[in-house]
Amino acid sequence: MKQKELDIILENHGKWLRGKGGKKADINNVDLGNANLRRADLKGADLSNADLRCADLRGANLSYANLSYADLNGANLSYANLNWINWRDVVSLTVIAVQINTTRKNNQITYIKELEIWTTGCFQGTLEELKTSIENTHKDNEKLKAKYYRVIDFILQEAE
Repeated sequence: MKQKELDIILENHGKWLRGKGGKKADINNVDLGNANLRRADLKGADLSNADLRCADLRGANLSYANLSYADLNGANLSYANLNWINWRDVVSLTVIAVQINTTRKNNQITYIKELEIWTTGCFQGTLEELKTSIENTHKDNEKLKAKYYRVIDFILQEAE
């Protein structure tokens, strides 16, 4: 897909997100290799089966996006919002997601091994930042903290 076409889709998706008409981005099965998606707002977009090899996704909002079977080999996801993504069957990344029963309904912890990124709820960051967040958020709930740490240990074992 040419960048000009992609820019039009992104513009329409932005309008759709703001409730100003437009259309939800449906770019599944599309070759987006080397595409410039830097800081693109792709919240809720369908990118399933998309070829995102070497795409520039720095700072992009991919929350709630469907990335099933997407190929992210070599994609730059630095500072991208990766919360609440459908990671099922993503190609080229090791993604481990574990459902956890916490104070929020349907909470999960996700680890993207190659990027060393952890996400849970609205949190995204490194393992140390996750641990700090858990300590600060649940300082008065030892049982919940222990639950988080058990899941983290499990994910780290699975990632080896």
